[in-house]
Amino acid sequence: MEDIERKKEAFAELLEIIATLRKECPWDRKQTMESLRALSIEEVYELGDAILANDMAEVKKELGDLLMHILFYAQIGSEKEAFDITDVLTSICEKLKFRHPHIYGEVKADTPEEVLHNWEQLKLKEKGRKHRVLEGVPVSLPALVKAYRIQDKARGAGFDWKHKEEVWEKVREELGEFEQEMVQADTQKMEEEFGDFLFSVINAARLYGINPENALEKTNRKFIARFEYIEDRVKQSGRQFSDMTLEEMEEYWQEAKKCKVEK
Repeated sequence: MEDIERKKEAFAELLEIIATLRKECPWDRKQTMESLRALSIEEVYELGDAILANDMAEVKKELGDLLMHILFYAQIGSEKEAFDITDVLTSICEKLKFRHPHIYGEVKADTPEEVLHNWEQLKLKEKGRKHRVLEGVPVSLPALVKAYRIQDKARGAGFDWKHKEEVWEKVREELGEFEQEMVQADTQKMEEEFGDFLFSVINAARLYGINPENALEKTNRKFIARFEYIEDRVKQSGRQFSDMTLEEMEEYWQEAKKCKVEK
């Protein structure tokens, strides 16, 4: 009970601070939901960076920033007499109970897969929805993340491979179609087929329990670290990149791999 009271007090204090800033700070007073949107997206990415870095102190900080944004939106909603933070909290509580009938109802779900399947089916029954399986995928999501979410939602509706190994035939098929268009040198069709190829590879990642966004970001960071190692070695040699052959840079790259250079 003591811990619950402490959380209530901290939450209430933050609510009071947001309300005060909204009234008394010129910058905070000027903000709208639209002006905060880009900043909120940035905060989510910063939280993602902290999670990938496994920096718990930074995760705590970024969670605070994100929570502040949520309460800021709720404050603006209250001023517009559209909703307040109580409405937000009540709504999410109702949603979570509705989508977890295996906890708050009589439905049986013993595996994560059954829970996710029920979740997607229940979403289609909620009021205010168009009852489209893919309607919940945000239009503005980055393409790679969007592809993953589209495939995951389709899976929730039962549209998926029976055996995950079958996806590799599709990957090879899409790669073959891209290679055919390369021969024809039709840029528009090449782009289309390359998109199909990427979509199939993302699908393969999903089927094997790999989040492609996380996997690609880890590879990005690994590449940056190794490239910076090459850059440092080039500087140490007193030369410029323009003086280096590809073979010489490859030697440094292999050094970086052996040293397990990481970002």
